[in-house]
Amino acid sequence: MLNTAIVGAGPYGLSVSAHLRSSGIPFRIFGRLMDSWVRHMPQGMCLKSDGFASNIYDPHAAFTLEHFCAENQIKYSHEGIPVRLDTFAAYGQAFCERMVPELEDKLVVNVERLRDGFELRLDDGEKFTARRVILAVGITHFQYVPDVLAHLPEEFLSHSFYHHELDQFRGRTVVVIGGGASALDLAGLLQEVGAKVQLVSRRQELKFHSGPSSKPRSLWRRMRHPRSGLGPGMRTKFFSDLPMVFHYLPERLRLEAVRRTLGPSGGWFIRDKVIGKVPLLLGHTPERAFVQDGNVHLRLRARDGSERKIQAEHVIAATGYRVDLARLKFLSHEIRSEIRTVDKSPVLSTTFESSIPGLYFVGVAAANSFGPVMRFAFGAGFAARTVTKAITKSASRELAAVPVASVATTAD
Repeated sequence: MLNTAIVGAGPYGLSVSAHLRSSGIPFRIFGRLMDSWVRHMPQGMCLKSDGFASNIYDPHAAFTLEHFCAENQIKYSHEGIPVRLDTFAAYGQAFCERMVPELEDKLVVNVERLRDGFELRLDDGEKFTARRVILAVGITHFQYVPDVLAHLPEEFLSHSFYHHELDQFRGRTVVVIGGGASALDLAGLLQEVGAKVQLVSRRQELKFHSGPSSKPRSLWRRMRHPRSGLGPGMRTKFFSDLPMVFHYLPERLRLEAVRRTLGPSGGWFIRDKVIGKVPLLLGHTPERAFVQDGNVHLRLRARDGSERKIQAEHVIAATGYRVDLARLKFLSHEIRSEIRTVDKSPVLSTTFESSIPGLYFVGVAAANSFGPVMRFAFGAGFAARTVTKAITKSASRELAAVPVASVATTAD
């Protein structure tokens, strides 16, 4: 029986794999390499995270984004130079080749629970068993579309997750719904490719991260607003650097913090592509949507109760992601029904293990347990170290429990 199977090949899956490999833990990892970044984010966008916070993690920090950029003569700075999407995707490819050559470009289509582990079936028909399964599926299964839009036919409505190449919208009228980074990036980039785009958001005011300053920060400001992997500030420093402490907070406080912290906002570099260039309808919420004469007609309600109607050839719901384990259809019904959840997310131990022994979750699905840092690549280092330490201890106990005669027979 295999020790560990890892499902997902983004920053979290790759980081966990690199750590397990260094520790000598046998594993297999499955998934499309950097799939969300390569196929599901718009060409031309940049990461909100600074360079120092955009690494994939090996246990010795031997191959950081800075190392990759230096090797490939790409401009890099810990802060101040936005990390381009294509740079980060290429870095993931290089990290995999160097640190996780075991990656199998296959999909796990079914996971069943066994008495002492799990049975996994792949899309090529192969079946095998593993003592542990680590789910690092990222945002792939969790696209959120408001009910008021969800009934629209797919030729008229799509989620931002499904748009990498935007040239198909050149010359077309498009409404983007949302006020976060995905919505702002899409609106700005759609405008650049020649789409007739309009942004609708329930937010009264769009928020953008602060841009870099040429002035050195005073000691007092550095103390009050320390740098962190999630941005400057004492609160973000706590969420960034102390996920284990976050885990011990009362559940109510944790859930509230995840809901309220690091809300919708765009990178400082996208502001000039949106403000003054993309028509904005702020403080408006869609109340009704229907198709008529080849267009989507939207009825919007403003904060003051007034109504407005707009129409477009296509609507993109850049409305974010909500973890819901019921949407992980590759997990058996038994697993999905028995796993303990809160707010549709798994309840996790201090080692990222769910209520089903041997089943682990890392990444966005772990946010309610370890904080907002799990929604960003920066959290992958902590997750990889913590899970690897736990699995190494378990593997040692399992080996110690094997009778000496059995070990000798196996060695023969």
